[in-house]
Amino acid sequence: MPIYEYVCQADGEVIELLRSMADADKPVEDPAGKGRTFVRRHSVFGVSGAAQAGASSLPVGGCCPCGKPQSACGRN
Repeated sequence: MPIYEYVCQADGEVIELLRSMADADKPVEDPAGKGRTFVRRHSVFGVSGAAQAGASSLPVGGCCPCGKPQSACGRN
């Protein structure tokens, strides 16, 4: 089951719920019992920062399984 994010329209609090896709847009009960309304929002994620020292890194880019840039290894 996917995890969905819901945001409170009044104060911006965000909660995450594990729900079936069929239940994704059904009403969400306020976990604090304050009667607030939550609506589903599109989840986003971000990646930032540099790789940790000593951490292995895989090549990025190209389409060759060996990791070299496209056509650099002689494969087409």
